[in-house]
Amino acid sequence: MKAKSLIIAGLLSALFVTGAVAAELKVGYVNTQRIFRDAPAAQKAAKKLESEFSKRDQDLQRMAKQLQGLQENLEKNSVTMAESDRRAKEKEFGELSREFQRRQREFREDLNLRQNEENAAVIEKANRAIKQIAETDKFDLILQDVVWVSPRLDITDQVIKALAEGK
Repeated sequence: MKAKSLIIAGLLSALFVTGAVAAELKVGYVNTQRIFRDAPAAQKAAKKLESEFSKRDQDLQRMAKQLQGLQENLEKNSVTMAESDRRAKEKEFGELSREFQRRQREFREDLNLRQNEENAAVIEKANRAIKQIAETDKFDLILQDVVWVSPRLDITDQVIKALAEGK
């Protein structure tokens, strides 16, 4: 029983010492989602991706309308069409549908790859800015992506400002 009391007393004293040390720590927090949303580098990357993929997106939209028109035509006229015409239209619809799905899948894969590349570049810039802020303002610890943090620890605005200044 005495050993158990000593262990509890030791743990409590360790907690008090840890609490005293923690009070001396300078801690900051960075909201990564806000960096991706608000930082000029992230906005520039989003515009770059939009212009890079807009033509393919428009082509896919045109193809989707063409598919929809073919489907409506088939549904509306299949009863009055000759069997060979109906089969030809169904075949055309099937081939176009497969081509659309293939192009759509490739588009998503290419877009995801490019988004990941651009996001990595933004994160790299943000990490450099965070490191510089940490050294300049003498932070002991900077956290990202936690469940909750006090607004007084949030230095995201500083990071966004540093990114805007090109640091």
